[in-house]
Amino acid sequence: MAKAKKTVFFCQNCGHEEAKWLGQCPVCKEWNTFVEEKKLPEKGSESGIRRKAEPISLSRIETKGEDRIRTEMEELDRVLGGGIVKGSLVLVGGDPGIGKSTLLLQVCRILGEKGEEIIYISGEESARQIKLRADRMGKFDDRLSLLCETNLETIEEVIRTKKPHIAVIDSIQTMYSEEIGSAPGSVSQVREATNTLMHLAKGMGITIFIVGHVTKEGTVAGPRVLEHMVDTVLYFEGDRHASYRILRSVKNRFGSTNEIGVFEMRENGLQEVKNPSEFMLNGRPEHASGSVVACSMEGTRPILLEIQALVCRTNFGMPRRTAAGTDYNRVNLLMAVLEKRLGMALADCDAYVNIAGGIRMNEPAIDLGIVLALVSSYQNKPVDPYTIVFGEVGLSGEVRAVSMPKQRVMEAKKLGFHTCILPGVSVESVGEVSNMKIIGVKNVSEAIQHL
Repeated sequence: MAKAKKTVFFCQNCGHEEAKWLGQCPVCKEWNTFVEEKKLPEKGSESGIRRKAEPISLSRIETKGEDRIRTEMEELDRVLGGGIVKGSLVLVGGDPGIGKSTLLLQVCRILGEKGEEIIYISGEESARQIKLRADRMGKFDDRLSLLCETNLETIEEVIRTKKPHIAVIDSIQTMYSEEIGSAPGSVSQVREATNTLMHLAKGMGITIFIVGHVTKEGTVAGPRVLEHMVDTVLYFEGDRHASYRILRSVKNRFGSTNEIGVFEMRENGLQEVKNPSEFMLNGRPEHASGSVVACSMEGTRPILLEIQALVCRTNFGMPRRTAAGTDYNRVNLLMAVLEKRLGMALADCDAYVNIAGGIRMNEPAIDLGIVLALVSSYQNKPVDPYTIVFGEVGLSGEVRAVSMPKQRVMEAKKLGFHTCILPGVSVESVGEVSNMKIIGVKNVSEAIQHL
């Protein structure tokens, strides 16, 4: 009689299970993602009797507002949708050294002062290392407890005994269960650890933050099912050698996924950036060609940013095109519009486009800013530093409307801009703005005439 197979193959990207190794996953279509792991014994029902389930009418279900905890960090509360929802499971991912642990430790400090019982569980650092970081942030309340442990069963027992209001797991890739023979960080271990923490959060009403490592592609390491199991997924972005950090929500069951939070890394921790537009425009050159200020919306927040372009004759047979902070293909598309609709000879020119400050924006509203920056550099003609532009550019050279033009104009006025070039169809919705010149354009050629 043939023995039962003791190992199976899991896809590291989506968690799909196969009896044998495959080169390509049939579910997520990724290549070389299958790893061999020991097969877990099937868990049957202890009593052998299944609980009877009865469906309920949707109209009979009562809804109440979520019980949220304010962290007093406005940037974080905005991304979470208004605060921390009790009993939620939040995954925080980001590059090494970006500030994930620092952010959560600051949150623990604030919530501890508000009377919340918190336990910080670390599988990567010792208690002394965490204490050294905490001393740089200020004084901590006695309500914050530390536990340096990686055994999942031990952590579960401590949480059930202590019954804290908030728990932080740093990180999920270091946790392991004795029932699973694979190494920590494997598909089985990460999935089992997340499943256990999810039952703790929902069953006991404990808010749990999970720190997750990211791969070289920028996604959270481990099975893709990890992001499906949690309630909220936050990504901490930015260059760790730069001072700013951006917290972005890619999944949120209790709020919008369009909001971002901006922080600045300092010696005593992360400092909120209340006005990102002013922060992004700091150090902008005056009377320099190829520099244009545009406006992009992140959720309900307008952010002003500087778009820089450099167009010069190429020394090679094939011109070079580079885009930093925006979509490379979008830049090529806009340059093709300039060549076809305006007759600009860009085929023998190198073109470099950069969004200053290192922030990445892909909203179509910055199309007009990219176009005017390219034209300004090509003609070596500076743009008025107190002029802001926004609008989507189509393949026919038309300037199309974008969302929330009124909010964009008011943000520009707040920062001292006195001229705004925007789509002509949006002029009526903006109306008259005191001390602000509103110029509506129908196509790119009209916009260039106002440079």
